[in-house]
Amino acid sequence: MRKVVLYHLMSLDGVAYEDGDWLADDDGPQLVDYLRRVITTQDDVLLGRGTYDYWAGYWPTSDFQPFADFINGTRKHIVTSSAPTREWANSTLVTSPLRDYVTALKQGSGGDIGIHGSIELARSLLQAGLVDELRLVVAPAVAGHGRRVFEGDDVQSWKLLDLERGKNGTLFLDYGR
Repeated sequence: MRKVVLYHLMSLDGVAYEDGDWLADDDGPQLVDYLRRVITTQDDVLLGRGTYDYWAGYWPTSDFQPFADFINGTRKHIVTSSAPTREWANSTLVTSPLRDYVTALKQGSGGDIGIHGSIELARSLLQAGLVDELRLVVAPAVAGHGRRVFEGDDVQSWKLLDLERGKNGTLFLDYGR
């Protein structure tokens, strides 16, 4: 069975989206290497509507590697109640209930199924117990405010699979069920 893997950047206090600059630049090359390892195993990505709209306007013309080639060439499953206003290659709208759709996707053939960005979608999948692994990049900063992936969830137990430390204190954490 395929795994759903949630990849997210966050601050020490769990903020995953905020307009400040809290990610350490000194750990950039290690961050890119970690991202490369995460996406190498993925051949499908689940995206919420907000992330899709933003990314569809950015990634098709980006040259930031390795993510640009990955996200442009990967099958994208868009969770939304209305059709997006932008076209983006390899994109499919999720038309059935999310739990059923993701369960069927997991039972199909292929590599891992990624979740990148898409905080509300990530929360829904975590609450439904459909996320199998977490790949978290935790910056050595407290953002203080902003949107969090882990908010209002029931207690969930995860097992630490791997830990890497950046030279500036960024943590690269892998968790599994």
